[in-house]
Amino acid sequence: MKNKVFTGFFWKFNEQISSQLVTFIISIILARLLTPKDYGIVALINVFISIADVFVTSGFGAALIQKKDADDTDFSTIFIISELFSIVVYIVIYLMAPSIANFYNNNDLTLIVRVFALKLPLSAFNAIQQAYVSKKMLFKKIFISTTASAIISGCIGIVLAYMGFGIWALIMQYILNTVIVSIALFVQLDWRPEWKFSWSSGKPLLNYGWKVLMTSILGAFFNQLRTLLLGKAYTPAELAYYNRGQKFPELLSQNIDGTISTVLFPAMSAYNDDLEKIKLLVRKSIKVSTFIIMPLMFGMAATAKPIILILLTDKWIESVPYMQYLCIAGAFGTISNTNMQAISAIGRSDILLNLELIKKPIYLLLLVVGLKISVLAVAYTMTIYSVCSALLNMSPNRKLLSYKFKEQVEDILPALILSITMFVIVELITLIKLPIFVMFIVQIFVGVVVYTLLALIFKLEACMYILEIIKSSKKKYRKYE
Repeated sequence: MKNKVFTGFFWKFNEQISSQLVTFIISIILARLLTPKDYGIVALINVFISIADVFVTSGFGAALIQKKDADDTDFSTIFIISELFSIVVYIVIYLMAPSIANFYNNNDLTLIVRVFALKLPLSAFNAIQQAYVSKKMLFKKIFISTTASAIISGCIGIVLAYMGFGIWALIMQYILNTVIVSIALFVQLDWRPEWKFSWSSGKPLLNYGWKVLMTSILGAFFNQLRTLLLGKAYTPAELAYYNRGQKFPELLSQNIDGTISTVLFPAMSAYNDDLEKIKLLVRKSIKVSTFIIMPLMFGMAATAKPIILILLTDKWIESVPYMQYLCIAGAFGTISNTNMQAISAIGRSDILLNLELIKKPIYLLLLVVGLKISVLAVAYTMTIYSVCSALLNMSPNRKLLSYKFKEQVEDILPALILSITMFVIVELITLIKLPIFVMFIVQIFVGVVVYTLLALIFKLEACMYILEIIKSSKKKYRKYE
């Protein structure tokens, strides 16, 4: 299992890095070809599509991964349920499209929403494929399919944007990405959907999955509610600045945190009857993930201005403060995510749902307060919520895994302190008058050196563990040579 986890991390991380890097480069090109208004309109309708997407992709796939002995009948049963459900959701979105357009006082949105929602049945199919990949830990296959889909769909999006299709370039990019990744996985995987249906197989999976689904829906709804209310209260351009500032920290969190959760969940599910092993996995995961993601997030916050100016030009300069706050918010996301994966792996999806029911009133209160002040205040209140969410998600594992609050703080604090120290030093460099590109390079160099030296001086456990893995990998490589 240790080898499987390490291999899984390797391929999943490479998949995340390659696909996100491609997407990131393409988004920069598109940002130069399209206007903030185009991105703002897509962000508005994506509120509804993202929530609908959660309905058809969340919960059921997690149930297949969590069940130790899931067989072809289980996969086919969930496939049939998911596809039927996705068609129902599409019909609802199709009928709601005129109302959505009226809500935003833009009749052009009706067709856009109906076309964009066509990705839902394919997303449902892809969710089962992803569950099969995770269950079998075949992450190399997903690396190939995701990277290929990102490149092909992105290039088509750029061509369409260059030809003047505007917002439709973004819509087609999103849809084609789902289509291509599904086709690529279909070619590579042994699993094929069959017309097998067993209610006795499906019932326990649905019993677990609906709670995960409701948890995901609550998370997606309130996350998209922020975009919806910002789009209603402020201009599409202001919303675009917020979303653009959010994209950079999301790029990191999806690459690193997404990798950890995707691989960690099936690994922990394989030991869901051995709580001591799960606790060890969770502790190591939190130490390593915070050691990696916190300095990256705090470092990105310190270099936000040169990143925006170099990559997106000064027309996106207003995104800088949003990016800084949301980077800090993202630094605490990995703590929440790892704790939630552990709760899910041991089959307590009811606790996940209860946590969301506790957290979302806090989220709503902070969102309303931020909206009353400004768009930037929303970014600030979301940072506060991220910290509150991390603390709440830590709580159940004190009893479930005997993972005490004090132990969690001790596992998190070293990386947090070193990251804040590095942030302050890198931020001080902005006081020196340098060309923007030179300053960016100096900031990165100083940040890496300071953080690495401090980690080695204080012998952080996560740092030693990563060095041990690197040395072990080199030995294996030399052996094969």
